[in-house]
Parts: sequence; C-alpha cells; structure tokens
Amino acid sequence: MSAPADATSDRAARQGNFVPVGRIVGVYGVRGWVKVYSYTKPKEEIFTYSPWYLRRDRIWEPRALVTGRAQGRGLVAALAGVEDRDAAISLREVEIAITRAQLPPRGGREHFVADLVGMRVVNRHGVALGRVQRIMETAGANDVLVVAGAEREHLIPLVPRVYVLAVDEKQGRIDVDWEPDFS
Repeated sequence: MSAPADATSDRAARQGNFVPVGRIVGVYGVRGWVKVYSYTKPKEEIFTYSPWYLRRDRIWEPRALVTGRAQGRGLVAALAGVEDRDAAISLREVEIAITRAQLPPRGGREHFVADLVGMRVVNRHGVALGRVQRIMETAGANDVLVVAGAEREHLIPLVPRVYVLAVDEKQGRIDVDWEPDFS
C-alpha cells in the first residue's frame, strides 16, 4: 500500500511533531476493527484524538478515527479506510501518534511523558546519571523513569518534588534527588 499524499516522513517525528499515544495490537472481528493499546491516562482518552497518525515503513499516515470503545479489558477502534479483517491485520503492531497541535494546553509544571524521553538526568550534586530511555508504567501510585547511564540503569520514581526536583524542557534536563549508586 502506498502512503497517502499527506503522509509525513520520520523527519517530522524526529523534529518532535508527533507524540505516541498507543499502538495497534490486533484485530477485532471481520469488519476492519482493530484492538488498541493506549498510552493515555485514562486509556479511553485516546478516542478524543482524530486523526491518528499510523507509522508504517517510516511514514506517518493520517487515519480518521471513525469510532472507538472499551471492549472487555481492552479498547477497539474503527478507522477510516479499514473495511475488512485483512486491512486490519496489516496494521498490527503499528504505532499510533498524534500531532503536538492536537494536544491540550499544559499548566506551568505539567509535562507530557513523551517529552521526558531522551532528556539528560542530573542529580542534585551535578552528577550526570544518563538519559531517560522510557517511562515504565507501574501498578503503583507513580510511573518510573528508566534512565540509562554509562555504568548502570537507574529506575527513578516519577514523583515531583520528592525524586524529580525540576524539569527544564528547553535545556533537555531533569534534576533529581537520586544517588549514582542507586539502581
């Protein structure tokens, strides 16, 4: 399948124009519905965005969300142009993103999780601990920053004013209260 005329390359994603919000994990039924794993909280919030941008072969394709709903413990969605099971199967394991323009405005101390990935992490003594590789969701009260350093990986609870002291998006830096020998 060729990319639509308004599809966007990986260059736009690297420039920060897209924010991942989920991925397609399977098919649902025979009419082209897909099963969705959402990164949003609450998970149903993914349905408030349209179009979705689907990443296939390093190209981001816009797809209008026709409808979506909770189904059991998961989510299912119908997308424009996906009319049968075969079309839905071709979308398995495809990442779902939205543009930054689709995001709601943030408050002064709020940060989108996607913006934290790749930031440098420095402790209160000025010691560089590494870079945020990903955010690990937990069943507990808070998520965890997974920070890859030269010598070890650090798992830092994402708790503002306790472990995460400051986030400077312009400098790409997160200041933390975390010792270098902590894992």
